[in-house]
Amino acid sequence: MPPPADPTKNGSSVEAADEATPLLLAPESGPARNKTNGHATPNGKPADYDTIPHDAPQEAEEKPMPYIQILLLCYASLAEPVAYFAIFPFINEMISRTGGVPEDNVGFWSGLIESLFSLVQMVLMIFYGRMADRLGRKPVLVFSLAGVSIATALFGLSQRLWQMIMFRCLAGVFAGSVVTVRTMLSENTDKKTQGRAFSWYMFTRNLGIFAGPLVGGGLANPAEQFPETFGHLQFFIDYPYALATFVAGAVCMTGTLSSLFFLKETLKRKEDGGAGAEPPMSTSEVLKSPGVPFVLYLFGHTMLLALAYTAVAPVFLYTSVEKGGFGFSPKFISYFLAVAGGSQALWMLLAFPALQRTIGTGSLMRLCAFVWPLMMATYPILNEFLRHGWNKAFWIVGPIAIVIGSGVSMAFACVQLFVNDISPSPTGLATVNALSLTVNSGVRAASPALFTSIYAFGVKSRWADGHLVWFILVAISLLLNVAVYFIPEQAEGKPEKKANAQANGGDGREED
Repeated sequence: MPPPADPTKNGSSVEAADEATPLLLAPESGPARNKTNGHATPNGKPADYDTIPHDAPQEAEEKPMPYIQILLLCYASLAEPVAYFAIFPFINEMISRTGGVPEDNVGFWSGLIESLFSLVQMVLMIFYGRMADRLGRKPVLVFSLAGVSIATALFGLSQRLWQMIMFRCLAGVFAGSVVTVRTMLSENTDKKTQGRAFSWYMFTRNLGIFAGPLVGGGLANPAEQFPETFGHLQFFIDYPYALATFVAGAVCMTGTLSSLFFLKETLKRKEDGGAGAEPPMSTSEVLKSPGVPFVLYLFGHTMLLALAYTAVAPVFLYTSVEKGGFGFSPKFISYFLAVAGGSQALWMLLAFPALQRTIGTGSLMRLCAFVWPLMMATYPILNEFLRHGWNKAFWIVGPIAIVIGSGVSMAFACVQLFVNDISPSPTGLATVNALSLTVNSGVRAASPALFTSIYAFGVKSRWADGHLVWFILVAISLLLNVAVYFIPEQAEGKPEKKANAQANGGDGREED
């Protein structure tokens, strides 16, 4: 069986849009696609289905990856995580001091304000995807980056609780850049280069997740932290969090300017507007396309595991050994997170591109799914090591488990490639990405509170020595192991040699 057609890679890239246009009309994608490709081969598949794999490797050799454009998009991707995470170090203090909220209620309001960004983003994500499909990728990207830059900067000027809520919601309103960045990355790459490009993208987003809190925590209260420089400036005394949000907004604004002046549009339209021009697919048409609902489910399942772990890990590391945690000090927690973050970056940069090319996206996703429940089970097991006083075994096994377990982060890039490959049409690529990110925003808004509450209940009830949440996460991981065996054929992303052999009739021959 030939490998699936990849309309998003081969048809929308800047260098070869015209040559690849006939290959973009994937007939499985709905009514809009069938108008031009209604004929079929004797095996029941559309005629162009078997031609695409033969052309794809040759096209990939003829056009190199546009490194400058990819790097510009990666830099633009810093904006959303920096804007989202910059307020985390000081939001509780800001609510208490500036918002005038009693200490007992600070936790509620901080959780609400942090979540509003994702909630508003979730509501508007599909809108941004539709606009990117209609107006172009670059205008939507520049507009959203500019908006999130301004809203993030203004957050530090809040003097009332309602102002914090307003500016946080406003930042979420403009947080559509993540849709267009992912879409443009897809359109600037092909089957050979997409793995490398998205590994860079994931690494850059992790850098933003690291840089956001660093900027927010390092520059909050500058009059107190740096009295010689800012202590005499009344503005920073009256607005102690303005410097942090101004710098975070400035980081986002540099991404806006670099995108405005140097980034190239990737959405290609037919000039004649005649019968060959393809109208944009509606959201409902995209959702009804083969494989799209399942890939969206798989995307959400993967993000649920990732975000649940991210929420539970810090409080678990802090919890005492007797109550089911590691009992780490803040210093050791930072060491743990640094090792985990560094390991994820290395897996993404060094291992993912080679593994994705060698074994294929689907097989790599199944490998990550296999490791995931083992990784989740490691934490209660290591707690039992500490309970029994096996400290030497803990410090031998623990770091190794962290480094190996961090490899599951490659699943994030895998599900993104599934989204790209399952797109029914180049004109619907941004909509598919918007749908996946709507799912992600919803999970990100709900999962932290849900799983930290489950963790707290498990610790209080002492069920299984406080390990209730890990049992649940292992179960969810096992369900993922079942789901990954139903990945649609079009999204499998088979390794190139195997794909070429199958395209030649399964005889193992490779194309020159």
